[in-house]
Amino acid sequence: MTLVRFGPEGQEKPGLIDAQGQIRDLSAHMNDIAPDQLSDDNLARIAALDADSLPQVSADVRLAAPVTGVSKIIAIGFNYIDHAAEMAVEVPEEPLIFMKAVSALSNPFDPVVSPRGATKLDYEAELVVVIGKRAQYVDVRDALDHVAGYSVGNDVSERAFQRERAGQFVKGKSADSFAPFGPWLVTRASVDDIQNLSVWSEINGEMRQQGNTSQMVFGVADIVSYLSQFMTLMPGDLIYTGTPEGVGDGFTPPRYLKVGDTIRIGIDGLGELRQQVVPGP
Repeated sequence: MTLVRFGPEGQEKPGLIDAQGQIRDLSAHMNDIAPDQLSDDNLARIAALDADSLPQVSADVRLAAPVTGVSKIIAIGFNYIDHAAEMAVEVPEEPLIFMKAVSALSNPFDPVVSPRGATKLDYEAELVVVIGKRAQYVDVRDALDHVAGYSVGNDVSERAFQRERAGQFVKGKSADSFAPFGPWLVTRASVDDIQNLSVWSEINGEMRQQGNTSQMVFGVADIVSYLSQFMTLMPGDLIYTGTPEGVGDGFTPPRYLKVGDTIRIGIDGLGELRQQVVPGP
């Protein structure tokens, strides 16, 4: 099942995409796609509805981030072997964890805002995991039971803030608009093999990243289990799971984003993001 949130800003409604690719209005059956709506039982209830009986929505409607009420954003660094190599770092022995500020969240087609003083703005195509059930000290074999579904994310980064301003990665990862995700939430049951999806990015029409989730150092189940040993994962939490090679910082010389650049990021079966870089305040 593929879920969306649609409508004008501040007036979004929940919807699903039917077998013909049309958006159907779910607002008679749920208020919004929020953390308390992400349980397996509730998603099964929605999946059992007759999609053809739901009101059809115009194809050109605005799509928002597919989940609201996110309480935290966790990200995994250097989680693709080839990306670790292009960044000249050792492959981590354990998942490298950092956080992104919740205020960085943005919608799938909103612009990326270049923050004040930015000189090394970069993109990262990533699979986003959406937690559906509270997870604390979860075993790897049970970890996916705690996942509601998956989405597409761009872990926007400012490399100078990240590496040259002291402290942790969070400085370079948390500016407003640095965590776009969407456009869909594809439920766990609708993805045959989460560790075999193509991940790509395109800048100004040029393909930059072409990877596959099979190349992850730590797979989704390992990541969810690992994180749950250190913090309780709550419904609606997002996990950005790492990026394949081809980021701007990995080129010689680096190819950072500029104001006016267009970004497209996609994952097989999960849709794609589109952003334009605009000047900040």
